[in-house]
Amino acid sequence: MTDIDHAALAASSAPMEQANSARANSAQANKAQTTRAATARAAAAPSGVRRPPAEPPRRRRPPAWRYRTGQSLGRFALFALPGLLAYVLFVLVPIGMTAYYSFTNRNPFNPPTRWVGLRNYADLLGDPEFHQALANTVVITVIVTLLANAGGLLIAMLLDRPTKLYLALRGVFFTPVVLSSVVISVIWQAVLTDEGLLNSVLRGLGVADPPGWLSDPEIALYSIAWILTWQMLGFCVVVYLAGLQGVPRELREAAAIDGCGPLARFRNVTWPMLAPALTINTVMLLITGFKAYDQIQVITNGGPGTGTTATMAFQVVQTAFTGNHIGYSSAMAAVMLALVGTVSVIVLRVLQRREVTR
Repeated sequence: MTDIDHAALAASSAPMEQANSARANSAQANKAQTTRAATARAAAAPSGVRRPPAEPPRRRRPPAWRYRTGQSLGRFALFALPGLLAYVLFVLVPIGMTAYYSFTNRNPFNPPTRWVGLRNYADLLGDPEFHQALANTVVITVIVTLLANAGGLLIAMLLDRPTKLYLALRGVFFTPVVLSSVVISVIWQAVLTDEGLLNSVLRGLGVADPPGWLSDPEIALYSIAWILTWQMLGFCVVVYLAGLQGVPRELREAAAIDGCGPLARFRNVTWPMLAPALTINTVMLLITGFKAYDQIQVITNGGPGTGTTATMAFQVVQTAFTGNHIGYSSAMAAVMLALVGTVSVIVLRVLQRREVTR
């Protein structure tokens, strides 16, 4: 391109640059004029008139999952609060009071209450009545746990049929569980007294001197254990029936095809699958045996003799409300709670190890 061409191109672009510069200057002038007008209006406005506040920034709405979680927790708290309050007032608070009183000489008829430390627990070690009550409790607990488990399993296997007759029999066996312990005690007291129904039947069969089921110190404790076993038998039956219905039929059929007899099928298939039911029944029976009180109070009142059928629970109540030694009875109750909790946890851990994991 020649010098003449460059000169012509520069001459043609000069007007365009001048036009763009003029437009930019005009825009700046308009902006400045608008700013001055707004400033003048603001200065001329009355002092009492306030400008509207700026709109606050919108808050970010929480995620939907957080809203649903809050609603769920609110409903749970609403429904759980009554039960939680009742548990605190009638379980945790009495346990705390018992633990405190066990370190005092609390006696409502002989104030003031003084802190005695571990003296109550030291006295328990040399108390023959407490030792007798502990031994009686252990005997009752062992008998109830073994007999109710064995009898409940046997009856459950006999009632494991889908017919109406067997369904009705299940209700019959479960009836003692829903009855009051006091009612059951009164019934069995009428049956087992020296002139009761059982001895009358034995005399009719030719037994000249039937046993004193409740009056003989050598037999009375076992009679109490039998009554507890009879009462808890229905509970064990229901739990074992639920376990039997959970055993897969395919496993039984496979074992039968392999040539296993009824005893082998029970030992290798049914019994391992009943481990959860055994755990539930055993723990419940242990707790029932350790806290036995109603039957002793109604039937024997700790006799015959002195403490031959007294259990730990019976001894706690007698010491607290008959002897008015609240501090000493609280120490007994604390020991009883510790024993029940320790034995239950150990048995639960041992039995859970043999449960079949599906």
